[in-house]
Amino acid sequence: MAVAFTKEESFETASETLLPDRPISPHPNFVTEAGLRALELQLQQAREAYDGASTIEDVNERRRQSANPLRDLRYFSERVRTAQLVPDPTSTDTVAFGSTVTFSRDDGRVQTYRIVGEDEADPKAGSMSFVSPVAGTLRGKAVGDIVSVGDQELEIIAIS
Repeated sequence: MAVAFTKEESFETASETLLPDRPISPHPNFVTEAGLRALELQLQQAREAYDGASTIEDVNERRRQSANPLRDLRYFSERVRTAQLVPDPTSTDTVAFGSTVTFSRDDGRVQTYRIVGEDEADPKAGSMSFVSPVAGTLRGKAVGDIVSVGDQELEIIAIS
């Protein structure tokens, strides 16, 4: 049926409900145990939100309210399906996925981050994605090593 034969509101509703998929990273989906639990929880919340929206009587409102949860369902289903659980590092000799690393910057700032999967990275909360330039440069290095990231040098102070 052409849009010309539908109510004007239906065209507007269609544009609100046909959301593009959230982009999926081309990198391996490495996760910590906490990261996997968080993905599973987000998938469950998306399912619940979609199920709740599915009970709305008005078809246009149902489409509007289910658009985001449906997109999240697709995204988190794929992320849980492709998750590769990486065990916590067994050694603190070198920086690895799951390590917490403390380093000092040229400007005197001392920062501590845990290297985690992309979906669980939150720099404000002290975690960074393993695909970030800083994490990539730090992996495999030991306490006392100095690495260059952009125009800065970082010295590794501690690994836990």
